[in-house]
Amino acid sequence: MKAYTVEQGIVAPLDRANVDTDLIIPKQFLKSIKRTGFGDNLFDELRYLDEGYPGQDNSIRPKNPEFVLNQSRYQAASILITRANFGCGSSREHAPWALEEYGFRTVIAPSYADIFFNNCFKNGMLPVILSEEIVDQLFKESAATEGYQLTVDLEAQEVRTPSSEAFKFEVDPFRKHCLLNGFDDIGLTLQVADDIRAFEEKTKQSRPWVFQEIRG
Repeated sequence: MKAYTVEQGIVAPLDRANVDTDLIIPKQFLKSIKRTGFGDNLFDELRYLDEGYPGQDNSIRPKNPEFVLNQSRYQAASILITRANFGCGSSREHAPWALEEYGFRTVIAPSYADIFFNNCFKNGMLPVILSEEIVDQLFKESAATEGYQLTVDLEAQEVRTPSSEAFKFEVDPFRKHCLLNGFDDIGLTLQVADDIRAFEEKTKQSRPWVFQEIRG
C-alpha cells in the first residue's frame, strides 16, 4: 500500500449529503474482487447520461456536463470535499477502490458511514472529518477560485488552505501509523513474520501431530 504523508492537490466539490456506496460505484460493476478497473465508473450514474454496464467503452459514452468531475477545472482533482454521512449504504470495499483508482487519496466531510470510513484506511485513503462550518468555507473558496488546492498533512494532522489557514483534524494513532508507513493488513502481518515462523517451529516440536499430513 502506498504511504500517505502529505497530499497537496486540486479540490473537487461534491455538494451532496448521504452519498451512498451504490452511487459511488453502482452494483452492476461489482463483478470483480481485483482492486482495479473501477475508476472509470466512479459516480457512474452522475457522470454519464446513459445507463452503465460492465465492458462499455466509457470514452464514447455521453457525459453529464453539469457533474463536477466532468468539468475541466476539476479534471486533476485528488481531494474530494463533500457533505455529511458520505459512504452510507452497503459495505462494499469497491467504493474506496473506485475513488482511489480515479485519483482521490483524500476525502473531507463532516461525517462518514462507519464501514466506508474503516475501508478507506485499509486502502491507503485518508477520510478527514471537519466541522460543517469549515466544510462550508472550503466549498465557497473552491467555487470562487479555479484550481483551488488544499494541503493535507497527516503527520501534523491539519488541512491547510492557500492562505495558510490551518484546520486540525483527529485520526486514530494506529491508523495514522499504518498510513504513514503504507501498511495494510498484510503489511502489518509481515512485520512480525519472524515471530510467526518461530512460533510455527516451536509448535512443530511441541505438537508435531498438528503438522502431520492428513490422509483420506
